[in-house]
Amino acid sequence: MSKLELLKKWFENHKGTVTAFSGGVDSSLVLYVSKLVLGDKGIGLISNSESLKARDFEVATAFCQKHKIKLEIIKTEELSDPNYTSNPANRCFFCKNHLYEAMVDMIQSSYPQYTILNGTNLDDLGDYRPGQQAAKMHQIRSPLAELQINKKEVIEMADALGLEAAFKPPSPCLSSRIPYGIQVNNERLRQIEQAEYILNQFGFLHVRVRYRGEEASIEVPLSEMEILKNRFDKISNGIKVLGFSKVTIDEEGFVSGKLNRVLNG
Repeated sequence: MSKLELLKKWFENHKGTVTAFSGGVDSSLVLYVSKLVLGDKGIGLISNSESLKARDFEVATAFCQKHKIKLEIIKTEELSDPNYTSNPANRCFFCKNHLYEAMVDMIQSSYPQYTILNGTNLDDLGDYRPGQQAAKMHQIRSPLAELQINKKEVIEMADALGLEAAFKPPSPCLSSRIPYGIQVNNERLRQIEQAEYILNQFGFLHVRVRYRGEEASIEVPLSEMEILKNRFDKISNGIKVLGFSKVTIDEEGFVSGKLNRVLNG
């Protein structure tokens, strides 16, 4: 039996499911297959909080509209939680804890006996992800990880199903661009979001803008470094308008999770 068939079969034993949905490929696959198997009892939930890019929210809602999937929209208040805004190394735990608490409340009031799911895949289990602790606390199920489905297989399945999210660039929350210990607030999140949007407008899709106080540090893939340097003056001027006094290029290039290196030092 193929991994996709195993995933479909996984849902057969559930009355209904609510998937924590971000618009990324992992949760898109879980949510789409839940809809295939459970119909209207396979629903999604997204939090339109300040740490989610506006464009990612638009992509996520469009996905659900296209595939006729019911999507619950809430707004978690992690920016009112000093445990989150102080930006400790386990910041993700507090974010996910707010999300899962809200999901548990919704299940109890509106969807009794439904199972709460996330898009955690097998590869995620070997990474530093404090949010997984929150998932365990609230008994959130992870069908991809449970079925030993890795990221490569997720992309292959999403592609085979014709899902538009199959090759969507990873887009972790905006707070992940701010070094641990530097306060997270709405102003800084908006600066980062708008700076990355400027880069998108210049054709750079895989980008990170790291917040370093008055400095914005740009990461793009090494293969696009020369193009970035050729357009840097215009890009830099646009980003400085957002409130940064200095814009730099990270010569190492685009690396996911770069700020986590301090945890291994």
